[in-house]
Amino acid sequence: MREPVGLLGTGRMGTAIGRRLLAAGEALTVWNRTPEKAGPLVAEGATAAGSAADLAACPVVFVVVSASDDLLAVLGGPDGLLARPAGLRVVVDCSTVSEAASARARSLAAAAGAGFVAAPVSGNPSVVAAGEACFVASAPPDQFALAEPLLRRIGKLAVRVGDGEQSRLVKLCHNLYLGVMVQALAEVTVLAEKSGADRAAFLRFIGETVVGSAWVRGRAPALAAGDWTPTFTNTLLRKDFDLGLAAAREHEVPMAVAGLTHQLIQAAVGRGLGELDLLALYTMQAESAGLPR
Repeated sequence: MREPVGLLGTGRMGTAIGRRLLAAGEALTVWNRTPEKAGPLVAEGATAAGSAADLAACPVVFVVVSASDDLLAVLGGPDGLLARPAGLRVVVDCSTVSEAASARARSLAAAAGAGFVAAPVSGNPSVVAAGEACFVASAPPDQFALAEPLLRRIGKLAVRVGDGEQSRLVKLCHNLYLGVMVQALAEVTVLAEKSGADRAAFLRFIGETVVGSAWVRGRAPALAAGDWTPTFTNTLLRKDFDLGLAAAREHEVPMAVAGLTHQLIQAAVGRGLGELDLLALYTMQAESAGLPR
């Protein structure tokens, strides 16, 4: 019989991860600060924990939260995950948080006698559901070895890049590139469209050329249709640009293109597009170009 696996955080991403673990036959125990959000996984076979601290009976606990403060809040305190770590061996955090918060979480886990694997995930919930997620992890090798088999049941790749917080910056670099790519795609799409080209046809062409990618091909239908249903919101993208550009300053790395993109994302959030998909950056570009929509 397999040991139980814990999952703390059952929002869109956490639920997708939980479903992959259930599909792999894992005995899953879940907890969320808003209890009703854990309902779908419980209905599908997971067990609901009474508190975050109760999850620590599981040897491996995944954490999926939105921000640095959230990570530290669910780990610490009298009812936090690390309050009574009787059976806990390793915390696997799949959130996108700062290096400082990750280091603090690692320290808290070590003080409680548990390991900590920083394993942010690349892929939206639909990508995770399809088993195509990629994890970049950092932890000592023995701790990573506890998490790796489960990470590979969730996604297609789990790469270890160091012992400490290196995975955090790698994931932020990924999201900086994503934001720059989306803004660039919006700009060339608007240019082609304003010249009279059909938007969907242009995106189909771009997706099949050497500058295309599986991401562009996968998201092209939504961009062509003007469907901004969130997979990754502009608010979350802004958070990652805040963190990534702060890291760039710390490491004295100029980020001219990312810096400009950051301001465009901020403008999108300021104009009420924060909770829409990051593809909604297209709408600002179209408006700036005077493109009728």
